[in-house]
Amino acid sequence: MIIYGTALLAFCHLAGLFLGDLLGVAIGVKTNVGGVGIAMLLLIFLRLYLHGKGLLPKETEAGVGFWGAMYIPVVVAMAANQNVVAALKGGPVALLSALGAVASCAACIAVLSRTGRDSTSFVNVPQPEEV
Repeated sequence: MIIYGTALLAFCHLAGLFLGDLLGVAIGVKTNVGGVGIAMLLLIFLRLYLHGKGLLPKETEAGVGFWGAMYIPVVVAMAANQNVVAALKGGPVALLSALGAVASCAACIAVLSRTGRDSTSFVNVPQPEEV
């Protein structure tokens, strides 16, 4: 059933919020750190695991697929609840982690752009004959 996919998301969301709170306490920031991201990663890993074991019916996978399509609105809604000013006042950890995330993403993009192959280029594509 599709509702089971929603139940799986609810479980992942609660587990992600709990783990995000634990991570916040561990690094000394009194806020949830990455709870929504952890929840989405849990949802992806659980879906892959259950699909691999044959325990995920097509209807349940449709429910998970729906929430996968709703990823951006869910993240935006959850991020609106976070207090960025309080996180910055809690110490430089939030600023350093943000800069680290941006730097690591830039490095990954640079590596991928230099090593990857573009299969959509127009090299060796036959040109239509002119009329």
